[in-house]
Amino acid sequence: MIRTDILVNSPLFLIGLVHTLTNAGIKVVAVRASPHEEPSWLADAALIDVDALSPAGDLTNISAAAQCTPVLILNNEGATEGASYLRAGASGVVSKRESGERIVSAVRAIISGAHLCPGDCDDPQLVPRTGAAARHLSEREEQVLRQIAGGLTHGQIATRLGISPHTVDTYVKRIRAKLGAGNKAELTRAALLGRLAARSDA
Repeated sequence: MIRTDILVNSPLFLIGLVHTLTNAGIKVVAVRASPHEEPSWLADAALIDVDALSPAGDLTNISAAAQCTPVLILNNEGATEGASYLRAGASGVVSKRESGERIVSAVRAIISGAHLCPGDCDDPQLVPRTGAAARHLSEREEQVLRQIAGGLTHGQIATRLGISPHTVDTYVKRIRAKLGAGNKAELTRAALLGRLAARSDA
């Protein structure tokens, strides 16, 4: 099941969005009205309404969220800032006026690792991920990925590396976003293909 964190400041839009996502089998694990509230570390994707950004047009919240999870921007129809949101690290941009089905399609696309360019969600332009998601893994992220490939649980990884389970979850979200991996099997495959599993910990 896909889990989402939503940043929206319109109660009416929020009600409709939560209803649409829930009916599509997507769980809403957190709802925020302010970008200053801490996002949920449980979310597989963050949905950000541009009208909730403070100050208006501030891209730092998008960049920060994109470090941990794929971000879908809910934009105003006719707005032309789509490219700037993508450069800030968002995985996709979709108009808030799109049908619920199209928004759900966009959420699923970014979760699968796609980069959704502004336009029609029925036939999204999928391009290689750039920006935050294309960066190389940090040394600590490589360590966490090697532990996952070795079959360890998040709790075991936390104990072995001397960090909290919450920190492990954050690293895993970053790794998943950077590699476009959706589950542990895909992470393990990425580790093996990248020969990370063969390296020894320092």
